[in-house]
Amino acid sequence: MQRSFFMLVIGLFFGAGLGFLFAAANEVTLSGHDHGAHAGHGDHAMGSHMHAPLDVSGEGPLPELALALSPDGPGAWNLHMMTQNFRFTPEAVNGPHQPGTGHAHIYVNGTKLARTYGPWFQLTGLRGGDMVRVTLNANSHDELANGDTPIAAMITVPEEG
Repeated sequence: MQRSFFMLVIGLFFGAGLGFLFAAANEVTLSGHDHGAHAGHGDHAMGSHMHAPLDVSGEGPLPELALALSPDGPGAWNLHMMTQNFRFTPEAVNGPHQPGTGHAHIYVNGTKLARTYGPWFQLTGLRGGDMVRVTLNANSHDELANGDTPIAAMITVPEEG
């Protein structure tokens, strides 16, 4: 009985280790879901959710966003988010909206991939033709908008070669 228990523990240990190695070799990642500020969620096609638009058109100069991709190895790209009238403020996340500040949400082919607190983000596992969309978001996670139009930008991943 004691030997069976010992063999079970060893099997679980090595099985879990091999599972993690297999996942890492195939670029599988586990990501949590942000439960930070769920008020104001709306439905979104593709089954994910987006935050309600926050009209900032009356707050002064509108934030602007442009995107660029530069290669960083096979299937990897550095995404550069160039903003005007907007400052990334990671120290204020989950706080109240402050005009011209916040963070960005990154979507690939309509699925939210990440939240970022700075102007550069490395994307891996992309293929030519994938669509990257970035939204500027308030500290409260609401999408910044000009009226009903989100302040966002899109870029298509070029074919490698």
